[in-house]
Amino acid sequence: MNRLAAETSPYLLQHAANPVDWWPWGEAALAAARARDKPILLSIGYSACHWCHVMAHESFEDEGTAALMNALFVNIKVDREERPDLDQIYQSAHQMLAQRGGGWPLTMFLSPDGTPFFSGTYFPREARHGLPAFVDLLERVAAAYHEQRDAISSQNESMRAALQRLLPHGEVAGAMDALPIANAVRSLLVNFDARYGGFGDAPKFPHPTDLVLLRDAAIAGDAQARHAFLFTLRRMAEGGLYDQLAGGFCRYSVDARWEIPHFEKMLYDNGLLIGLYADAWAMTGDGLYRRVASETARWIMADMQSPLGGYYSALDADSEGEEGRYYVWQRDEVAALIEDPVSRDLVFEHFGLDERPNFEAHAWHLRVARSVTDLAARHGISERDAQARIDEARACLLAHRRTRTAPLQDDKILASWNGLMIAGMAHAAGVLNELGWLDSARRAMDFVRRELWLEDRLLATWRNGRAQLNAYLDDHAYLLGAALELLQAGFRVDDLLFAGRLADALLAEFEDTQQGGFHFTRHDHEQLILRPKPAHDSAMPAGNGAAARALQRYGHLVGDSRYVDAAARTLALFYPAMEANPAGYSSLLAALDEYTAPPAIVILRGEQAKAWHAALVARAQPDALIVAPQGDSLPAALDKPMTPSAAWVCRANTCLAPISDLTCLMETLDKGRASA
Repeated sequence: MNRLAAETSPYLLQHAANPVDWWPWGEAALAAARARDKPILLSIGYSACHWCHVMAHESFEDEGTAALMNALFVNIKVDREERPDLDQIYQSAHQMLAQRGGGWPLTMFLSPDGTPFFSGTYFPREARHGLPAFVDLLERVAAAYHEQRDAISSQNESMRAALQRLLPHGEVAGAMDALPIANAVRSLLVNFDARYGGFGDAPKFPHPTDLVLLRDAAIAGDAQARHAFLFTLRRMAEGGLYDQLAGGFCRYSVDARWEIPHFEKMLYDNGLLIGLYADAWAMTGDGLYRRVASETARWIMADMQSPLGGYYSALDADSEGEEGRYYVWQRDEVAALIEDPVSRDLVFEHFGLDERPNFEAHAWHLRVARSVTDLAARHGISERDAQARIDEARACLLAHRRTRTAPLQDDKILASWNGLMIAGMAHAAGVLNELGWLDSARRAMDFVRRELWLEDRLLATWRNGRAQLNAYLDDHAYLLGAALELLQAGFRVDDLLFAGRLADALLAEFEDTQQGGFHFTRHDHEQLILRPKPAHDSAMPAGNGAAARALQRYGHLVGDSRYVDAAARTLALFYPAMEANPAGYSSLLAALDEYTAPPAIVILRGEQAKAWHAALVARAQPDALIVAPQGDSLPAALDKPMTPSAAWVCRANTCLAPISDLTCLMETLDKGRASA
């Protein structure tokens, strides 16, 4: 066993028995590189990554390759989910060095001070597809490090300067308006795939932050945005990206049709999507969207939630050494499980099993090939009967699938990803009136407060009773957003107090008070070659966008301008970039939307508060925060008189007279939305 045996990350532990002399990231590894005058081989991946497994089996488990790595390099293995700070820096550096996008596994060669001088992603054991054999590359890179020291030193200086240029520079904006939002929506609609939904071609990702922009535009009355939003959610749900048996979404589709996914299932994708499906149901009443939200919630609670409350991180793409093996089917296998011939025909036609294999020419991955409506008409039965037969078959297939060797689960609990799932579950629980989902979200938040908030500091990751690593910007921002969703789904003073601690930590430990915006790492974090200020969304919301929106909302809710002002400074810093090219800034644009038109704060008090609250939350109003506060020592902004039944509606520190009729309250909110 190497040094990784002492780590908690499942990904690092997967490599603990490698013959490679792996180090975890830290000063000890960097000091070893300096003392031995060796370059560093930095390998970044994550436990559910298929190509990470391939490179591990081909190279890191091979004695000869490992011996060469040990002789020539100080080898460092990093879990990108535990150290997103390192992943951000070195993915950016890779794009500069290789002039193409990155990914995982990320293979970086560093000088002992941490500056990268050569990079790649996956390298095969033997040369193929234009990639060199990994062992040949190792010898060439090590030779270059020792023989071309001056050139590498000069390149390192240029690299550090180029990384610094990634930080926002130039004039801070003065007046800010909503024009970049309209331009971003227009750009999304230009890139909308009218045939299959989503944006662009393969590989195709869900892009939930972009879908949020379209949802908000749809609610504001944009018919094109409404169609793109709803159609994309429908096509994803009907495709193989969605697990048609258990619920939940995979990370992305390798094709443009959402048919064949890269099979890992990540907590963050599902946390972001479940709330959007609930909103789609609220907008349309279409049962498909409610079913997808419900199935995903059940899967999360059954398979991804710790008995202690926190949510696990991911399920692997592979099982028994093959990607997708757990999920795909043979036709005779399905036929043997469904005895009734009518039901068998329905299932075959519904899921495309009557067509040619769609997975590597030898197996079938389930997706909706024909609708239940069409099948009912074709077979001369009612839609209810057809749906019941398909649902019964789905349960049978799922039970059989559970007898297979399941993909490995990454059971570490990340503060940031839990924030996204808590927010999604709480929001969906309110919209769909599912108290069990709310209980699940609350248990997860209680876990975070109990296990990850230690000595007035948030930690990033927990596994097997051990919490560690300074939490990042995303951890604080996502959890603040989650606390606000919990307060709307069902008010608890503990959630309000925790929201205050998170908001204060953002201002005290992450904000750049001189230029505006938030650093990704705390002020007392270890010094790295770059301290990013993330503004572009990835598969998850950018930290600055998430922080600006959450702080703005919290500030309006409790009536404290410090938080609203910090959000405004952040938007001012990034506004010139959003104005010049809004693509990729959807999270910041969502915050800008609420800067230009502050959300309504609806405070419900009195005997009818519970009933009014349920009615309002079910309307899925993203431009309003609806709370029914209870308890002592509430902030003055929330501590309204306890009348028999009344609602206070406030926008930007201006409150209307109390409203004592629910219909009048709804009309007031609709008028406020129209005029915002």
